[in-house]
Amino acid sequence: MATQQTVFEQLASMSAAKSRRILGLMSGTSMDGLDIALCEISGRGTATQCKVLNYTTVAYPEEVKQKIRPVFSQSAVDLDYLTLLNGWLGNYYAELVNQTLETWEVAKHDVDIVASHGQTIFHCPAHQHQYDAFTNGTLQIGDGDHLAVKTGIVTMSDFRQKHVAAGGEGAPLAVYGDYCLFASDNETRVLLNLGGIANITALPKGEGLSNVVCSDIGPANTMIDAYVRTYFNVPYDSNGSIAASGQCNEALLNALMTNRFISKAMPKSTGPEVFNLDWLIHAQTMSGTYNLDKRSVVTTLTHFSAMVIAKHINEIVKEDKVALFASGGGVSNPVLCELIQTQLSPMVVWNTTESLGVDPDAKEAVLFALLANEAITQPIGLETNLHTLTMGKLSLPR
Repeated sequence: MATQQTVFEQLASMSAAKSRRILGLMSGTSMDGLDIALCEISGRGTATQCKVLNYTTVAYPEEVKQKIRPVFSQSAVDLDYLTLLNGWLGNYYAELVNQTLETWEVAKHDVDIVASHGQTIFHCPAHQHQYDAFTNGTLQIGDGDHLAVKTGIVTMSDFRQKHVAAGGEGAPLAVYGDYCLFASDNETRVLLNLGGIANITALPKGEGLSNVVCSDIGPANTMIDAYVRTYFNVPYDSNGSIAASGQCNEALLNALMTNRFISKAMPKSTGPEVFNLDWLIHAQTMSGTYNLDKRSVVTTLTHFSAMVIAKHINEIVKEDKVALFASGGGVSNPVLCELIQTQLSPMVVWNTTESLGVDPDAKEAVLFALLANEAITQPIGLETNLHTLTMGKLSLPR
């Protein structure tokens, strides 16, 4: 007769196991699809070992993107619609997980936990809003309870809320995973993620977690994607081909660079709520470039992203050489990557996370799997700080 376990016994067994199979899910501000990474993780903290067993990105069909856009980075939304979308998206994630596991021929009982980031629809740190009574806020949808019930797998979600509750801005959350997986005693490293928003984790060689800098730094793809979707009817500038066909307008570029977030000290966080087409229109009005041809607007936006990114990285480069490892969708845009590299300090050596054994597209999904592993294995009573507070909402399948 099979021995039945209570839920708590199952979690305790999972925590005590030599390793765990965790399915990391990530959907970023680019809203291009759901990244799904099946990871085998052992240990915790700096002793963490992570092997990516399978990885895929399931592209969102246009109808799914159209469902999310009415509430994405909008200051006013229909609350009926938002409430219904939260559960619907959780069920949709579950469908994608079920289909992917079937394709991989992985049984659900061989997956210990699903770690779901959810879909950020609004990010609102204190420096961005005008409400004196409130501090930082961020909101992700794609309910973890729906995901757990429809997959039959324990699910962890809402990671960003613990960061906010502990006094953080809810972003970026890469710092702890980057430190555990990629810190080195032999070289200073910078992990650069080129998603909708660019963020960096600076890992000084041989230093502890308290000396790591992790911060959003500005736009990577978000403004480019929004513009080409609106004026070229394509989801993104594939291979940077549109940017390569125009001319950078210096007046518009200078106007774009006046955004007050850019000069704000790190660490900081931002989103499409700040870097969007409204900011572009404002900059065009400031610079008298409203009639600039559309291809040159894309070129200038690409230069803008590259300039902001290089500026922030150069600020943290000291006298030692720095190994930079890029990840995210922007790695596939050679024009953006080349522009960044030409503006970086000669002390910075460009790589992608592929050289560290992690697919650049999979990295963020892997990091959320690592956060779930940390939450499951963290001893009760262990001293924590803002970066090690990783426990999200735990959802049971029954």
